[in-house]
Amino acid sequence: MQKLVDKMILFICCLALFVSMVDAVYKIVAVLIAIIFAALLSYVDGKKLTIGLFLAYVGLCFYNLDLVYFLPLILYDIVSGDLIWLSALLILPYLVGIDGLPLAARLMIPLFMGLGFFLKQRSSSLELMKNEYHLLRDNAKEAAILMENKNRDLMEKQDYELNLATLAERNRIARDIHDNVGHLLSRSLLQTGALLAVTKDEVTKAGLTQMKETLTEAMDSIRNSVHDLHEESFDLEVEIQTLINQFSFCPVTFKYDIANNPPKEIKYCFIAVIKEALSNVIRHSNGTQVKITVREHPGFYQLIFWDNGRVELMGQGIGLLNMEDRVKALKGNVNIETANGFRIFISIPKILRSKYECFSD
Repeated sequence: MQKLVDKMILFICCLALFVSMVDAVYKIVAVLIAIIFAALLSYVDGKKLTIGLFLAYVGLCFYNLDLVYFLPLILYDIVSGDLIWLSALLILPYLVGIDGLPLAARLMIPLFMGLGFFLKQRSSSLELMKNEYHLLRDNAKEAAILMENKNRDLMEKQDYELNLATLAERNRIARDIHDNVGHLLSRSLLQTGALLAVTKDEVTKAGLTQMKETLTEAMDSIRNSVHDLHEESFDLEVEIQTLINQFSFCPVTFKYDIANNPPKEIKYCFIAVIKEALSNVIRHSNGTQVKITVREHPGFYQLIFWDNGRVELMGQGIGLLNMEDRVKALKGNVNIETANGFRIFISIPKILRSKYECFSD
């Protein structure tokens, strides 16, 4: 847009000088020729074509002196870059026709050439500054996006590590309660039972019986609390990753897309299925790649296990039957395909109609 404005300024200046100095019948011809060449030089691509158009205009100036008035307009397109040396050729038609030019035209044409040179250099500088600004803006935006991604990854890593630390602490508390308080309560129950066996006094025996019932209730409460803490400390993603780290038969690609920890029945079921599937890869498959995907959908949890081995199912083995039993116990569906490798699709609804127990190893 800036170049168009600059060329319009030069054209108006040259046209004003030309109209005031030339009194000819066909002077419109020179104006049209100058407009055509100026437009072509503005829009053509290619160094050779630009040089050809420029030399053609210079040649026409020797046959039509009126074209010399528009040399500043033609100069604008070649005074920058590696074509600036062509501007020296404009002196030739100017010097050849200088005797036929009025005194004012002799002075104004070089002045307009200087104006064209100034305008082109200014526009080039502005365009360069604009490009540098856009580059700087794009680099700054890219750096901001990279920084945002790094911060997000860092926050996710911190959340993941915090979750692991929380689970580990719950596991430690459950273990400490089991090993310390649980053992003390068990010993107290044994001691109370021994006292009950040897005590003859009915009043003392009644008190010991009541104490034993209290200790038994406390033991059951401790056992339930330890069990709940252990279940909460069981993280599905961590357990699957542990299985993958222990599997060295072939590379494994793992994708986990579950926002919250699923119910314990589903966690135990998925772990058992993945264990069985990885074991089958080692024993029955010649696969060189395994992909495991765990996803959460609005209404169900999904597990997809795939390996690129060639396995022909001759009936169903105990492992596959156990796998189906685990899933069906949770009202889920199992689909096994062998057309393109070995693939297991498992989907388990989020809302269980009743409490089912899943086998655990």
